[in-house]
Amino acid sequence: MGYRLLADVIVAVHAAFVAFVVLGGLFALRRPRMAWVHLPAAAWGVFVEYSGLVCPLTPLEIAMRERGSQAGYAGGFVEHYLVPAIYPAGLTRHVQLVLGSLALALNVAVYVLVVRRHRGRRTP
Repeated sequence: MGYRLLADVIVAVHAAFVAFVVLGGLFALRRPRMAWVHLPAAAWGVFVEYSGLVCPLTPLEIAMRERGSQAGYAGGFVEHYLVPAIYPAGLTRHVQLVLGSLALALNVAVYVLVVRRHRGRRTP
């Protein structure tokens, strides 16, 4: 039971990180200092998608599931709703490149707005 709960927590953290990578730049619109936290996270997320690497949270989650004698993701809320968003069926190299490009384009657009706002505040 403990390993299953730990695996569920890892999936939830993973989902929150993915959401932060994609949408975290919006926090920087209100609080520009958030960029110091978001930009490295966004760079990591885009790098993982472009390189085809597996996020280190994925094997950790799988190991916890195996230790908890689980096979697969059938079951509760976390497995049903969050896992398909993080591990979509048919995730090909092309799909990864598209996802990475979308995350990159969205974040570039948001940070253009952040820079414009920040410069507007400093100009008398």
